[in-house]
Amino acid sequence: MMNTTSENLTKEKADYIYQRLRKQITSIDSEACPQSFVFFVFGASGDLAKKKIYPTLWWLYRDGFLPEHICFVGYARSQLTIEKIFQNADKYMKVHDHERDLYKKFLELNHYVCGSYDKSEDFDKLNHEANKISQHTSAHRFFYLALPPSVYGSVSELISTHCRPGAPGWVRLIVEKPFGKDLQSSNILSGHLSKFYAEEEIYRIDHYLGKEMVQNIMVLRFSNRIFSRVWNRDSVAAVKIIFKEDIGTQGRGGYFDEFGIIRDVIQNHLMQILSIVAMEKPRSTTGEDIRDEKVKVLRCIAPIKSENVVIGQYLGDKESKDSERQLGYLDDAGVPKDSTTPTYAQTILYINNERWDGVPFILRAGKALNEKKAEIRIQFRDVPGGMFDENGSKAPLARDELVVRIQPDEAIYLKVNTKRPGEMSYSIEETELDLTYNERYRGVKLPDAYERLILDVFMGSRINFVRSDELQEAWRIVDPILTEIDQKKLPVVPYKFGAAGLPQAFDAAVKHGYVFTGTYVRKDERSASVINSQKEKEKEKAKEKVQS
Repeated sequence: MMNTTSENLTKEKADYIYQRLRKQITSIDSEACPQSFVFFVFGASGDLAKKKIYPTLWWLYRDGFLPEHICFVGYARSQLTIEKIFQNADKYMKVHDHERDLYKKFLELNHYVCGSYDKSEDFDKLNHEANKISQHTSAHRFFYLALPPSVYGSVSELISTHCRPGAPGWVRLIVEKPFGKDLQSSNILSGHLSKFYAEEEIYRIDHYLGKEMVQNIMVLRFSNRIFSRVWNRDSVAAVKIIFKEDIGTQGRGGYFDEFGIIRDVIQNHLMQILSIVAMEKPRSTTGEDIRDEKVKVLRCIAPIKSENVVIGQYLGDKESKDSERQLGYLDDAGVPKDSTTPTYAQTILYINNERWDGVPFILRAGKALNEKKAEIRIQFRDVPGGMFDENGSKAPLARDELVVRIQPDEAIYLKVNTKRPGEMSYSIEETELDLTYNERYRGVKLPDAYERLILDVFMGSRINFVRSDELQEAWRIVDPILTEIDQKKLPVVPYKFGAAGLPQAFDAAVKHGYVFTGTYVRKDERSASVINSQKEKEKEKAKEKVQS
């Protein structure tokens, strides 16, 4: 769990930091009682609980980052036992042989209650069970809603009405996205929650805010003078924020078709990244100061216009040997055959303030593309003067570009122009100043995003959670174009599973100021096609082995 900042950090320093953080976490366990904290997992039988929440709670428990006096209560409609839930989650828990005794103790702290999501008597029963398990009616309570948005209203109301602890116990409600489907439904949900919870009791999770490189943006910006001086419209030509997946909807088409890529990725993940990249320097690193600045940026962005949007939908690649890649979006069960829901979208935004006036922010997201990648590209303006003449052509130099790769293989690198080695003349080529994490910080474990965020909830830190006014502004920006797509059935551009993207989107980015120049490709990016090819060959061999 420990994330140090240098491979040269001594073991003594690492142990000191680890123990100090553990002490800070466990200091919240101040109640002199058998269990002073209860963590409820609503939707305990679902995929999110199985793949993320229960494994994360185990890892935090294993590493000593949870209070000593704690118990866990799963809740769902399914007739299950806690043993069955952990059997289903077993392959995601990553328990090593030497951890078996500790894991057994963790399992003993877990319980399960079956009940509905809309009946008062079931929540009374849950409250009674929690009091009995914790042996303390005023134990602090965490409620994680890993549930469909359709039941958020009834569940949140019934928790507040029937499951609040007695004084001095407090409540923290953790809500998963999507936070509504549009501005109206989001405002209704926010209004509903505000009737039963104070804003400081609500933790809206966007797991991208827990990622290492997203959290590093502020440090990179505000602790390095070299960047703070050029982080504005005088030096920056364009900002591109990209989210790419190399998988399709894969059986989730029925769910995805209700939302589409703009709601699923751009409105939350990419808009949050934009606000951190573009915000002014906060007064401090406290949660409210940072979130205040994020809201100020979002308020300076006009709603998206249809002329600044390109949307697409993937088709199956019938020539692929991978059966999953042969299927298009409309082939997914649950997707209407006439659906125009976009699986790819590019939107171009402008921030109307002094720092960013005229700089395009290009947000691009897509499924069923050629690779899995999320990154930020800050492209700087051309060098004026034309001093270096490449063979008399007066061809422009490749633009400098700062790249923050969020996933996979976290990295920060700066693309620059240098003299080509060995040449007698001033012959120029592109290269990079590179900070690739798995090379620079070998052996350092980067925590999963959910580890960071659930730990933040225990700490009471709201820096990496979405506030209601942030949410409202993000929906205000995307709501008009969503309405237009839904009501006017705007045409979607078809693209083949495994495509790099849409040419129309690339052309639009160029039109708005992003320049595709140069031929330099990073070594790891250059080898990506080889790796993908190898993966396909391995899949084919595995299938042949099974068939034989």
